[in-house]
Amino acid sequence: MSPNRVQTFAIAVLGMTLLTGAQVAAAKGCIKGAAVGAVAGHVAGHHAVLGAAAGCAVGHHMAKKKQQELQQQQQQQQPQPAQPKPQSGRTVLV
Repeated sequence: MSPNRVQTFAIAVLGMTLLTGAQVAAAKGCIKGAAVGAVAGHVAGHHAVLGAAAGCAVGHHMAKKKQQELQQQQQQQQPQPAQPKPQSGRTVLV
């Protein structure tokens, strides 16, 4: 890989990081996905920026899906409230 291509790649990743840096909480998974997408886009035809944008979208989607699965698991593991025991069927009059 020539030094010019490495610089282009680094600039693309840095640009995506700066653009999404302010919204890290809302864009979980974006930076990791952008890095992977930029590399894949670069290898697939020198489309690092396009790959980074697509990778950001996919990474965010996967992180959101993982977060929802974790929330479902936590809800299932919470103890259920105790239910009253059923009466024996006899009525006691006082």
